[in-house]
Amino acid sequence: MLIGVPKEIKTDEYRVGLIPSTITELVSSGHKVEVETFAGEGAGISDNEYAAAGARVVATSDQIFQQADLIVKVKEPLTTERKKLRRGQILFTYLHLAPDLEQTTDLMASGVTAIAYETVTDAAGKLPLLAPMSIVAGRMAPQVAAHFLERPHGGRGILLGGADDVSPAKVVILGGGVVGTHAARVALGMGGDVTIATRSVGTVRRLSQSFGGDIHAVAAGSAEVEALCMSADVVIGAALVAGATAPKIVSARTVKTMKPGAVIVDISIDQGGCIETSHPTTHSQPSFLVDGVVHYCVANMPGAVPRTSTFALNNATRPFIRALADKGFPRALIDDIHLQNGLNIYAGKITCRAVADALRLPYSPAADMLRS
Repeated sequence: MLIGVPKEIKTDEYRVGLIPSTITELVSSGHKVEVETFAGEGAGISDNEYAAAGARVVATSDQIFQQADLIVKVKEPLTTERKKLRRGQILFTYLHLAPDLEQTTDLMASGVTAIAYETVTDAAGKLPLLAPMSIVAGRMAPQVAAHFLERPHGGRGILLGGADDVSPAKVVILGGGVVGTHAARVALGMGGDVTIATRSVGTVRRLSQSFGGDIHAVAAGSAEVEALCMSADVVIGAALVAGATAPKIVSARTVKTMKPGAVIVDISIDQGGCIETSHPTTHSQPSFLVDGVVHYCVANMPGAVPRTSTFALNNATRPFIRALADKGFPRALIDDIHLQNGLNIYAGKITCRAVADALRLPYSPAADMLRS
């Protein structure tokens, strides 16, 4: 199989789809790999390192999109990239289709086989290819919040960890999954007063056991979330429904009641955001104000630490990439229901129910499509 790795072109995206050690494994198994020149530069990986691993370094992405059987990326293909995709080609990357009708319809029209990292599952029902970036984003969120709490960046002018005889910032985290748990650990380590709000009593019990009395874990409905936001200096949105549009947990009305200079970090923004007033931003222009509240809504947060993120992501994707390359399509998906769950678009049809429901488009079960 010919595997292609184009350079990411999304604004401020510095990660890359494959690292040299994975390429060495693929080449050793008889596959060919092409990498666009400078694709790994942002993550500190040189063209020479790729060449030494056995890849062919090419001048532009055009050749990759024209010839590759499997394209491995990090972020969703942008409009110019989608125009280059072709029928029968496999695309393996983060897609986040639920809030993105334009991308979805373009991929359907292209005939590409689109497998999304974020809906691949494991035996425990977890999302193993989303988890590495969820960990990174969760750990980044309190750092980001601390930065934007500073007065020169629009914040309240308080230190997240407080000072002697001065209370620390009140940090409210909405969601107790991977993102929320890691955000809580870092916020706690920075000295914040941390509350995690979740709808699940079972999650509250798990968090209470994990953190002991160091954080507050509460089961919260809409009224409780509103009250927590009103008292918060920082709100971190970490809500997720696998493959689907993120639920809107905080309303625009609630944002109006928050403290001037409070900070919202909406980590769910790549799935549409869980704060009603959020919209996607970039690392170059990361924040905006709504009713005096600072919003940080960068849709590719882990792209700010591309070396850590690239290696963490590739460690997780490697076995699935090997399976796709060694077995081909559709055998790799037939043999592995968890990889099959990653199939979002095939033969012009949506094969992920959460995406179809979010966009109100017809759904075709992946298992049925693969058998046909």
